[in-house]
Amino acid sequence: MADPNTLFDQATAACNQGEWRRAFDLASPLLALAPEHAALHHLLGIAALGLKQMPLSIRHLQRALKLEPRRADYAAQFARVLSLVNQSAVALAVVERALDSPPLDAATLDTLGVVLSRANEHERACALYERAVALAPGAAGFRHNLAKSLICLGRVAQAESEIEACLELAPRSWEVHLTLTQLRRQTAANNHLQRLQALLQEAVDLPAQIHLHMALFKEHEDLADYPQAFDHLTRAKMAGRSLRGASTERDEDLFTALLHAPLKPAPGFASDEPIFVIGMPRSGTTLVERIISSHPQVHSAGELQNFPVAFKQVSGRHERPLFDPQIIDRVPDMDWQRLGELYLASTRPATGSTPRFVDKLPHNFLYAGFIANALPQAKIICLRRDPMDTCLSNFRQLFALDSRIHDYSFDLLDTGRYYLLFDRLMAHWQRLFPGRILEVQYETLVQAQEAGTRRLLEYCGLPWDDACLRFEDNPAPIATASAVQVRQPIYHSSIGRWRRYAGQVVELRELLRGSGIALED
Repeated sequence: MADPNTLFDQATAACNQGEWRRAFDLASPLLALAPEHAALHHLLGIAALGLKQMPLSIRHLQRALKLEPRRADYAAQFARVLSLVNQSAVALAVVERALDSPPLDAATLDTLGVVLSRANEHERACALYERAVALAPGAAGFRHNLAKSLICLGRVAQAESEIEACLELAPRSWEVHLTLTQLRRQTAANNHLQRLQALLQEAVDLPAQIHLHMALFKEHEDLADYPQAFDHLTRAKMAGRSLRGASTERDEDLFTALLHAPLKPAPGFASDEPIFVIGMPRSGTTLVERIISSHPQVHSAGELQNFPVAFKQVSGRHERPLFDPQIIDRVPDMDWQRLGELYLASTRPATGSTPRFVDKLPHNFLYAGFIANALPQAKIICLRRDPMDTCLSNFRQLFALDSRIHDYSFDLLDTGRYYLLFDRLMAHWQRLFPGRILEVQYETLVQAQEAGTRRLLEYCGLPWDDACLRFEDNPAPIATASAVQVRQPIYHSSIGRWRRYAGQVVELRELLRGSGIALED
């Protein structure tokens, strides 16, 4: 073996460069020589995280913190990996431990802010990001994290200032350009077209092309140049699709497994606290969540992964991804009461301070029947929106590039096929659990706000409160793509948006209509 100190330095350098496999392979042999070396365990934990080997990362980072319990940076990284595997309650406890272990450098503050953001604690996250930026004003990434947190809190003007400062420091921060253009409606007198077009000429890698074309799509759409907008949208999605595997067959296998799940209504855990808001993404789920959570008896818990995680845990399967068709084989033996109890416990401490809370994860529609069994008193609200608008809105949204569940959204016809799977599955859940799922039409809610709001509150068993009509005043953070829009009163401009692109969506329309979906002329 080479000199251990040299190997450790080389492994550290590789880790700093994001060469996770090289870092892990260089550092691993050193464990035999120094099994109680905290920095070595920390390095191995970071490298394992980069390799997406989560249990291994947790083991090493936990060991590093045990060996040096006052290291705030070790605690921050341990909290980060716990957050990534959806152990939010434990992660938050580790965050408190880190905050009690000063001094805190800028990178540690930023990491702790990320953990708090993932736990929907954006006020606290924002304060940490502000401290990180104050300590390292030249770090563009810290400014971008601060800007995103400010957006969640509705502080858009401050966010725009931080983003511009970020772009001055790092003009080729492609994702940041997209964040900036989404902050407001662009106008002929005030837009970023010239800068974006110039940057596009030097964008050689796919992530750059994806984000710049998406930004140009948004700006051209705001300026009502719809043919040009759709061209940029298509180019962005084509670039994104080239980074991903085919999704149609995988999605069909998953939905087929769900349709054939041997599921029968069963007693679960008796709690009426949760209100689940589900549906296709971009169908109005955030609007409904804001309306209901404006009620003083309701807390907005955000987009929780807790039910999928609890479902997988009770099923006894621990492999990635979070949901795979093989889980269905475990359904007949599922302990539904334990699942409901485990889910509710996992939402603490964020929930429990109000009688009810909203869990707004659109893709929980995959689990709707399992939610109905595990939590027989929970309310489930499924949003419906015009099929053409739903599909176009999914296609025009850039979801997280590492999110496999949104693979369909990189092709317009794949999005249509996914909508057909969703529609069929919801009909299945309604047959199995009649009366358990309230389907709400987005357009009806927008056009008759008070009547729709009264229907929602009545279904949830909540007394009327005028605050639910003023959801735009709801101070709770918003961490979704609708963060800017839902801080405005109800508007109608998104209804029939697909008509702007009628010439470009002909094949989608034929696909949906040919599959029996009723469409407006």
